[in-house]
Amino acid sequence: MIHLDTSFLIRALDPGSAADRKLRDWIERDEPLGMSAIAWAELLCGPLGSAEMELAAEIVGQHRDFTPSQAVMAARLFNESGRRRGSLVDCMIAAAALSDGASLATANVSDFRRFATSGLELA
Repeated sequence: MIHLDTSFLIRALDPGSAADRKLRDWIERDEPLGMSAIAWAELLCGPLGSAEMELAAEIVGQHRDFTPSQAVMAARLFNESGRRRGSLVDCMIAAAALSDGASLATANVSDFRRFATSGLELA
């Protein structure tokens, strides 16, 4: 499974972009796609229009609930990665992917690279 981060999905909605091509390849290969409820909430904040939101909803196969065990993992990631202000949401998204054994597709590689030591693979 591949979890989609908000930044990746926004870029993938741009026809012909590198993210669009990568996403189309995964869809053609029937790669299971999902998105955490946390990343979905970020996406809903915009700046996408209604047509783009409808397309995003079609693309995302599974909206993954954020669970109490993921909250524990996110707190651990937050504390172990330096308690950086503004990084808790990234920790939550990483925890959701880790708990599903999924890799994470993101356009913000530098924000998530620090979780590789915890087992997070970037797609």
